[in-house]
Amino acid sequence: MPQAFTPVASVPVDPRTARVHEEGWQSWSPSGSYALDDAPHRPTNANWATVCYRPGRTAPPAGFQGEGLLALDPGDGSPVRLWAAPDPAASVPSIRLAVHDGRAGISADGPVAESSYSGPDGVQGALAAWADALATPAPRPAPTVWCSWYEYFTAVTEDDIHENLRAMDTLDLPVDVVQIDDGYQSALGDWLTLSGRFRSRAALADAIRARGRRAGIWTAPFLVAPHSELAGRHPDWLVRDPAGAPLHAGHNWNHDLYTLDATHPEARAYLTDVFGTLRAEGYDYFKTDFLYAGALDGVRHSGADALTAYRAGVALIREAIGPDAYLLGCGAPILPSIGLFDAMRVSPDTAPHRRPEADDYSQPGQDAAEFTGAGRRWQHRRLWINDPDCLMARPAVETRERWAAHVEATDGLMASSDRLLSLDEWGVATTRRLLSSGHAPASGGAA
Repeated sequence: MPQAFTPVASVPVDPRTARVHEEGWQSWSPSGSYALDDAPHRPTNANWATVCYRPGRTAPPAGFQGEGLLALDPGDGSPVRLWAAPDPAASVPSIRLAVHDGRAGISADGPVAESSYSGPDGVQGALAAWADALATPAPRPAPTVWCSWYEYFTAVTEDDIHENLRAMDTLDLPVDVVQIDDGYQSALGDWLTLSGRFRSRAALADAIRARGRRAGIWTAPFLVAPHSELAGRHPDWLVRDPAGAPLHAGHNWNHDLYTLDATHPEARAYLTDVFGTLRAEGYDYFKTDFLYAGALDGVRHSGADALTAYRAGVALIREAIGPDAYLLGCGAPILPSIGLFDAMRVSPDTAPHRRPEADDYSQPGQDAAEFTGAGRRWQHRRLWINDPDCLMARPAVETRERWAAHVEATDGLMASSDRLLSLDEWGVATTRRLLSSGHAPASGGAA
């Protein structure tokens, strides 16, 4: 639970030119730099506060709050100052900044390490220097990807995958991985049971590989739907709240969400079976999503704290898929994920539209994805390969040229997510060009 905030520093600032960087808790949490008189992005409802921000760590009405990492450019020519979790795998304090009488007061609810930076690129340079000091092994290059999500969403069918697989050949698109997203499974948690729109995962993987491409698949490994077979048969596999009820992990897909207890021996065996089965069927690219659920505070079988349980759960997945498979995290707590993934989503979802719902910058929208994606550019090739989210180049996408420019500037994971036969001449050319720039099939050990 949150502790009391203790003052850790007081820094003179020029209120006209100073900038402060807030690092958000997870992939979808707004992260970026602000002027001192800006209003930082905050959740606009309680559900999004759980699903997209850090539950239990509400930011104050005025001022700034970073989760494990906060940086300040005082704006007066003095060095950038940075405060960070000494060991983000074990503990991630909330760090606050408030300005009074020309000074920025810094406080935290746990231990922080302070550093200063006088090099180029201001706040981004300071953040990059902090990441460099972690000496994380260099991540492998990302393969190029086609993903079903932004065209078909949960209504995707096996026939949709086959159509786009043929179109990749017709349009001469350098796609390394064909990734099946949400919609193939019968329910969250029942990952090996197919929805009625798919006939055979293994045969589909074979078809993808027969065309010289790799098979990828989406899961949300720590989420469980209340109506799933898993929840009905194994309620003891769920994380509990202090009253003993299943821990509420938010609401999405028109139903509540529960959390799988990755410390329960039988739940761990189930996760191993799920990912081992998918790997044996020929899938070697895994997008693991909604990972925030694995790091929620709750009562677990082993008694482990949330971050220890989260990292152990991801490590179990890595062991099951093997070191050569490519592992992408999404909706994941950022700092506690260091060292676990090959690539990481570094922003909220994009969308065919620019503005996020209710102007909440954790929600899908190009404006929100660009803001946080740019704010986290310092992570790229230091902690993992940055995933800016998918390119959408079909004519129906609002400001598609601007969104494509953002994806290209990221120089990270390149993924297309259109019905490929819907692309016009500009869409095909842009998709081919961006995929060609990122075409580097992954090999070797894990990040």
